[in-house]
Amino acid sequence: MADPRVKNIKIKTGVLKRLTKEKLMYEKEVITEGEKVERFKAGGKDEYEIRKQIEVLEESKMMVPDCTRRIKAAYGDLKNLLDQEEELKETEEYKVAAALLIEHQGAGDQ
Repeated sequence: MADPRVKNIKIKTGVLKRLTKEKLMYEKEVITEGEKVERFKAGGKDEYEIRKQIEVLEESKMMVPDCTRRIKAAYGDLKNLLDQEEELKETEEYKVAAALLIEHQGAGDQ
């Protein structure tokens, strides 16, 4: 992998994969933190603890759209790179990146 263009494809592919995992993690966290807030309320926890837990929930909720925005940007970056480097389409890194773009079809259009 001496070609820096191949390395760049691999890096941008990794960024898109990482952001996708991060978004899924935050979506799961919103669910678990929401359940925790409900348990706190039902359990008669201190109002301060409930407020703090709601703050944690709101921070997690704010991260989902942020991750979505970053995924769109990463998708666009990778798509543009693959469009520019079509002569590398026989490399494994290009094929992996192209498959990832297909998997995320529409992410850059929304």
